[in-house]
Amino acid sequence: MSETSRPQLVSSGQTLAQKLLARASGKPRVEPGEIILVQVDLAMAHDSSGPRRWKPHLDSLGATLWDPSRIVIVSDHYVPAVDGESAAILKLTRDFAKEHRVGHFFDMEGICHAILPQKGLLRPGIFVAGGDSHTPHAGAFGCYAAGFGATDMLGIVVTGQTWTIVPETIRIEITGSLGPMVSAKDVMLVLCRELGMDNAFKAIEYGGPGVESMSMDERMVLSNMAAELGGEVGLIAADEVTLGHIRAHGGSATEADLAWKPDPNATYERIISINLSDLEPQIALPHSPANSFPINHALGSPIHQAYIGACVGAKLQDLHMAAQILKGQRIAKDVRLLVAPASSQVTADAAADGTLSTLLAAGATLLPSGCGACAGMGAGLLAAGEVCISTTNRNFKGRMGHAEAFVYLASPYTVAASALTGCVSDPTKFLPELAVAQ
Repeated sequence: MSETSRPQLVSSGQTLAQKLLARASGKPRVEPGEIILVQVDLAMAHDSSGPRRWKPHLDSLGATLWDPSRIVIVSDHYVPAVDGESAAILKLTRDFAKEHRVGHFFDMEGICHAILPQKGLLRPGIFVAGGDSHTPHAGAFGCYAAGFGATDMLGIVVTGQTWTIVPETIRIEITGSLGPMVSAKDVMLVLCRELGMDNAFKAIEYGGPGVESMSMDERMVLSNMAAELGGEVGLIAADEVTLGHIRAHGGSATEADLAWKPDPNATYERIISINLSDLEPQIALPHSPANSFPINHALGSPIHQAYIGACVGAKLQDLHMAAQILKGQRIAKDVRLLVAPASSQVTADAAADGTLSTLLAAGATLLPSGCGACAGMGAGLLAAGEVCISTTNRNFKGRMGHAEAFVYLASPYTVAASALTGCVSDPTKFLPELAVAQ
């Protein structure tokens, strides 16, 4: 990994973030540091951040939604209800969506960040405001997607507008190709270590042949975990892979959408270069994604639970990664392997292609789709002293249960390999066995 910088030039081109914000603000050009008013194309919230926060204020103001057809509400945090309070929140969410004729309401269908692309709601060039910190997930589709707090989201759903500061951009130039048992999650754990988590009000722009070679599932990992870097957005320019995914999921995309890419002479705050061919499996030790190292720093550390879940770690390709390791194997006797697919569609697809049967035969327990243990809710929480290795994006103290629990972050390959051995394990060591099995 190497770093370079470019001088600021008055005549420089525009980064992808600048182009997207210029379009949203109706200006021909915007500059870093400029405060602008933008028009929102899509506003998204979930059962925790949306109606239960908005309704009291809308009622007191006598206000309503600016454009229900541009509102997306997803129930994913409190599903399925485990107590009376959860049930009440879900009822309020359902009643609100019906009363306000919300254009896109998805109830118990999966995690909001998985639902937006799955339903074909994203398109290069648009501005997405989301009531969740991992809204940058959608930036993999060439759109400006940023998270906002409940108060800001209230203003957005009433007016359709918000203000923002045009960010400086950090460019991540990715070359090479991923080796066996290495994934985009490993890339992000390296970046969390090298860039840290305090890149506030920065746009993270990913590009280069290494990104172009990735599937959309893997690109979404890069954009999603821009949030762990502290970034406002995680952007990837649109290409034919982007358009193909949108069309395959019922969305609208044209060749004109390919124009959403940075100028060749764009000015960046700095440029970070990563060669995928040099990358090995990584792991984040408790209690921070930035506390990451190559896998050999934690080999042999015992675990109680392996968790394959979350918007970042339980997409269909993530389940395929785990199944590649687990096929024909059985998890360690004293380990729990929990699998919470990112959406009900992922569950159905994994059942149809045999992935689900492979995971279950290996000893996995299937959980409902939703944020679940990643957000410290529902099944899969940890007790004091327990250790979990997880495909989620955060491992802060208390996030997955007791504050005295310990959570490692890793790719689906590494999580599956560790479930087999009962301790943190290098998935590349399973390559000979996989070759024999095939």
